[in-house]
Amino acid sequence: MKVRLFAAIDIGSFELSCKIFEFTSKNGMKEIENLRYRLDLGGESFANGKISGEKVDELCHTLLSFRKIMELYQVEAYKAYGTSAIRETQNRMILLDQIEQRTGIKIEVISNSEQRFLNYKAIASRGEEFNKIIEKGTAILDIGGGSIQLSLFDKDTLVATQNLKIGVFRLEEQIRHLAGNNVRYEELLDEYISSQLSVFKKLYLKDRIIENIIVVDDYVSSIMQKFEKEGAGTAHLTYDEFVKFLGGEKNFHLQEQAKRFGISEDNMAHTFVSSVIIKRCMKTLGADHIWSPGVVLCDGIGYEYGEKKGLLTEIHDFRQDIIACAHNISKRYQGNKKRSETLESIALTIFDSMKKIHGLGKRERLLLQLATILHDCGKYISMVNLGECSYNIILYTEIIGISHIEREIVANVVKFNHEEFTYFDILTRNSLLEKNNYMVIAKLTAILKLANALDRSQKQKFKDIKVALKEHILSISVVTDEDITLEQGLLRERADFFEEVYSIKPVIKQKKSMII
Repeated sequence: MKVRLFAAIDIGSFELSCKIFEFTSKNGMKEIENLRYRLDLGGESFANGKISGEKVDELCHTLLSFRKIMELYQVEAYKAYGTSAIRETQNRMILLDQIEQRTGIKIEVISNSEQRFLNYKAIASRGEEFNKIIEKGTAILDIGGGSIQLSLFDKDTLVATQNLKIGVFRLEEQIRHLAGNNVRYEELLDEYISSQLSVFKKLYLKDRIIENIIVVDDYVSSIMQKFEKEGAGTAHLTYDEFVKFLGGEKNFHLQEQAKRFGISEDNMAHTFVSSVIIKRCMKTLGADHIWSPGVVLCDGIGYEYGEKKGLLTEIHDFRQDIIACAHNISKRYQGNKKRSETLESIALTIFDSMKKIHGLGKRERLLLQLATILHDCGKYISMVNLGECSYNIILYTEIIGISHIEREIVANVVKFNHEEFTYFDILTRNSLLEKNNYMVIAKLTAILKLANALDRSQKQKFKDIKVALKEHILSISVVTDEDITLEQGLLRERADFFEEVYSIKPVIKQKKSMII
């Protein structure tokens, strides 16, 4: 039985974590080591935009310790991810290079949506329990140091997700100096959180009924899991049970609770803020049941590694969640669903017929699919500046499961479907896009422009489309009895860019349907 060892490292806002996982064909993924070290990086990063030299020294020392333990276990691969504390430092590139030179550990900074998606995968890895809970209206509340992520499920599908800048450390920084005593502190916290959540409720909840909240955090969850392992049954609680478990609504005494839970007073202070966020979320969304699955980012990193290497069986269709999010964005901006479905069918048919030419994979196919779904979202703002408005909506609307770079690719593909294509030097002037990203944009844009020309009348004239590639001709056979003069004319206009990108000429071949 082959055994693979993998290490997942999380550079969090308040804690460094390293988990070592064992992968076998018999047991799947099994945690064999869990290392944690408290280090407040978020306090400095969120307040000053930089991390002090002392904290960097401590960070490097801890990572070297992690590395020695990884070497002892003889792990064959690792991933180290930095989240909001690293993400928000002004000298990020210098910091990352210094850490790599001093420790040999390369840290990748992941976007908020990537981080939350990994946490989501970690929850889903709990299998049957997760699937059972999301049968009813459910929200995932993912609490970090800098922000929280609220994601709504409706009938097993992720339908909305939003990031709110009310994380534990950020709230402490904003509210603590305003409060004269502990009672007033909780009131101000609750008031501020409530103002943020009421906007979320108005925009996204609508008539959905939320019964359950799944909580992921580094504070309340760890306490609930600790008591759960001791047989106290605290992983699943009602609202009243949750409040009672944490010591009641009023007269919170930090020292007493820290002693009761066996944690430091600093950690108890963070736990208190997290508990206020949870209680306010449950009240605002109307949920009466909370589940703490006891997962952290490292679990998601480990699961993703096993998934990519084919070491784990798929337990949930995460791709469909990404697509569902795009559909909900399109619906919010009154997109034409029928038109999107037609465009999607044509574009993906062209994409699949050209695999040997474009050299793109499943991930790029998904990005093209997202572009077809969101192709007209900008018309909600302006029909004249459709491309630019669509670009801004997509770029600044989070789609959980894709990175910021991928979102920028989709935004550009949609934009240049409506506008003249911009070349590399101009397109990447104020962007993190690289040459390979630029080529993906060009290739997907060429396909979307072509697909758009084939349904420019928006009448869905073609009953059947077949695409065949032979030498330098892309033959598009369509079955229709309707006049396609408009489509043929627009195809000639849009064929230039397609030919420029692929050196292939697209032609339409019309076939009449057989009427019996």
